[in-house]
Amino acid sequence: MNLVVAIPCLNESETIATVVRSIPRNLDRVSKVVVLVIDDGSKDNTAQLAREAGAEVVSHGVNKGLGIAFQSAVEWSLRNKMDLMVTTDGDGQFDPNDIPKLIAPIVDGRADFVTASRFISDEYLPQGIPPVKLWGNRQMSKLISSLTGSSYYDVACGFRAYSKQCLLNLNLFGQFTYTQEVFLDLSYKRFRIQEVPSRVKYFEGRKSRMAHSIAKYALNTSKIIGRAYLSYYPLKLFWSMASVLFAIGGSLFAVFIAHFMQTGKFTGYLWAGFSGGFLLGTALFLFILGLVVEMLDRIRVNQERSLALLKQKVFYGE
Repeated sequence: MNLVVAIPCLNESETIATVVRSIPRNLDRVSKVVVLVIDDGSKDNTAQLAREAGAEVVSHGVNKGLGIAFQSAVEWSLRNKMDLMVTTDGDGQFDPNDIPKLIAPIVDGRADFVTASRFISDEYLPQGIPPVKLWGNRQMSKLISSLTGSSYYDVACGFRAYSKQCLLNLNLFGQFTYTQEVFLDLSYKRFRIQEVPSRVKYFEGRKSRMAHSIAKYALNTSKIIGRAYLSYYPLKLFWSMASVLFAIGGSLFAVFIAHFMQTGKFTGYLWAGFSGGFLLGTALFLFILGLVVEMLDRIRVNQERSLALLKQKVFYGE
């Protein structure tokens, strides 16, 4: 099996050479290991140092975002006929000796997508992580778990392993990040997802290259999750909104009718009648819109299946 270890980078000249050299090249049941650095518009000499350390380098020229960097890694992996892809960071926070533990479930045929988990138990919690970041990560994991119907502890970790079939079927659109969207996409497509515990170094005081503030990170991530959920579960989303409006509108209209039945007059309760009627009409509109979007989504699903088969034929000749 051919393995590529992809490292998305932005201004990591201080650590990138060490990280590239630390990647194990001799792994059980892996015939070839390639280290790939995605230079996402670095202003320093990250790309040069990565090449000198022995990595293949793809340079964007300008900063396009972590999501686009990940998509570039997937495309490179497919074009170069890789069977496995592992992603890690360029700052050295992940232990490269955990790579065998990540790929083992895939090589053994027990999983399609494996992610390192920092929060699967208190034993693996990063030392020094601020409570607000820990809380935010756990809340995001709960959200993704509720949306997918499965239980996950860490949906934001970038240390992961992907099978060839995952790479062929992934279709992502987020520019800012990709971590949570991957869970939604692969879960929807019924790929087997597994978490393995991993210890991660937390660099206290180090400014994130991706998110300058927790609020901005939460906002951008929520946008990506919202769009992804709309793509994968449109009927559930629209019908949920329609149900809420129907309940409120129905209650208001019932009050309006009850008042008329008791007094024979509409006076004083016209607002309830108009508001209830408006909300019921909106609920009906959302109900119908959900059906239409669901039919369009079925077309998208078939197109993605066809695209995956086409990729497999073009890149792997299968």
